[in-house]
Amino acid sequence: MKSFADLSEREVLAVAISAEEEDSRIYMSFAEDLKDRYPDSAKLFEEMAEQEHGHRHMLLEMYEQRFGPHLPPIRREDVKGFLRRRPIWLTKNLPLDAIRKEVETMEFEAERFYAKAAERAKDINIRRLLGDLAEAEKGHEHTAVKLTGEILKPDVRAEEDRTHRRMFVLQYVQPGLAGLMDGSVSTLAPLFAAAFATHQNWQTFLVGLAASIGAGISMGFAEALSDDGSLTGRGSPWLRGLTCGVMTTLGGLGHTAPYLVPDSWPNAFWIATAIASVVVFFELWAIAYIRARYMDTPFLQAVFQIVLGGAIVLGVGILIGAA
Repeated sequence: MKSFADLSEREVLAVAISAEEEDSRIYMSFAEDLKDRYPDSAKLFEEMAEQEHGHRHMLLEMYEQRFGPHLPPIRREDVKGFLRRRPIWLTKNLPLDAIRKEVETMEFEAERFYAKAAERAKDINIRRLLGDLAEAEKGHEHTAVKLTGEILKPDVRAEEDRTHRRMFVLQYVQPGLAGLMDGSVSTLAPLFAAAFATHQNWQTFLVGLAASIGAGISMGFAEALSDDGSLTGRGSPWLRGLTCGVMTTLGGLGHTAPYLVPDSWPNAFWIATAIASVVVFFELWAIAYIRARYMDTPFLQAVFQIVLGGAIVLGVGILIGAA
């Protein structure tokens, strides 16, 4: 992936053209999905799609004037810093609130991209165009914020800026949750394999401690290097990496700590294993709840992904250790 700071003006325009075309198609998908349930909102998305289409033509004209007809094959996915979003626009009958959240994120990201690109542009005409598009995307963002305000009773809506609340989730909750999930699930197999292979609490604890710290370091670096925050507004990559790494380690240590029960106790191994199993049960259900609460994942789907997946990993660890 290429860093945003390393993009030339030609590449910036090419990315913008590709992004506007994709966003226009996404808005048309939302319009088709909503036309039977919320016809007024569907018309709004059709208008937004047309505006994005117009932005694309403006960018194409500027590009052809400066660089000719050939566009380099570069998209948002090739640039470090753009959010990696779930393609929810492929899902039918989405709740209007879920669509609003996605649009807010899209437009917030587009506004930051154009504002950052305008700051770096040397050509005055390109800088002016990118600045105008940043303002236009900000208008779309405000439209998205108000989208469900009229339909879902504005008197019960909080006055806070929901876009920034969404960014808070992306900055802290998402990397923390990703770490907690990885630490809780990925350490199950080595921990319980060591437990049933040795029936020794201290050795098992050392394996769990090593697995937890190792996973924390790995996940921390992966998160820090995945997004520099320049376009997404997700904050310092190292702060997100630290959050992810710490939560990964804590996720593994939760069910590792019971193996501190001294081996000298009667039935020490089974006592520690029973406590660890209870901890695992509550960990997996807590993760499923957080995922459903903050990441817009249906609760039953979250339970299926986390609880069932964790149970399978746990079973694999026990089978390997007991072999």
